[in-house]
Amino acid sequence: MFTLYNTVKMYYFDIQYFDFYNDTQKQYAQDSLWTRTTRFSVFLSKCILYLTPTALLLMFQFYKNQQNFLKLNEQKKVAELTALKNQLNPHFLFNTLNNLYALALDKSDKTPEVIERLSDILDYMLYRCDDTYVPIHKEIQLIENYLSLEKVRYGKRAFITFDHHIDQEVTIAPLILLTFVENAFKHGVSQELKQCTIIISMTLKDSYIVFSIFNSKPKNGVGNQQKKDASLGIKNVKQQLELLYSNAYDLQVLENEDSFEVMLKLRYA
Repeated sequence: MFTLYNTVKMYYFDIQYFDFYNDTQKQYAQDSLWTRTTRFSVFLSKCILYLTPTALLLMFQFYKNQQNFLKLNEQKKVAELTALKNQLNPHFLFNTLNNLYALALDKSDKTPEVIERLSDILDYMLYRCDDTYVPIHKEIQLIENYLSLEKVRYGKRAFITFDHHIDQEVTIAPLILLTFVENAFKHGVSQELKQCTIIISMTLKDSYIVFSIFNSKPKNGVGNQQKKDASLGIKNVKQQLELLYSNAYDLQVLENEDSFEVMLKLRYA
């Protein structure tokens, strides 16, 4: 383009308008095409003049493409999280409705309490946990309601404790912790014919939410074949952790001879 510019200027403009040039322009007009083309300072000045708008346009287009990419990525994340929640909620609802059904058959006096707890849980899951992050006290209340339902169901068969020491208001992704609690009952209590143990704790330490849950293994061997099946709930929660916390979490699932233990650390803002 620079050579073409010099050629047009030399064989057209310099001939037509030579008399109107100043002394510097007249001197430049007398140079050969090769001299003009190889003059680096002039070449550089023309590059700055004509390429700067092009560079700015390219930068603007790159920024616009990046914004579109981030927007699409965020939409994908929201869609994936919605799909994961839709998988989790029916599983939880199925379990709690089974609890209520069993109590209704026995005409238990605890049925109204179960209905109230279930109502609170459904209200939270349907209307109050649509945000990406929620206050941690809401998740604590959800777990307490869930444990109340399970205590009614299993009675003395399950020794359950839930200690939480949260001295400040932080946020957490909804329904993540509940998955581990559900699995503790599913693979610990429901398969144990005698007494079992579930110990849950939650605290804040060094900018992390530290959650741990321990459950004893059934000693009667019922349901051992289920070990071969990957837990859908655990799989979902791992996907959620990757989407929402990326490298800001640490998850450990420990299996001993007579117990399971989950340790989860989540960085909070």
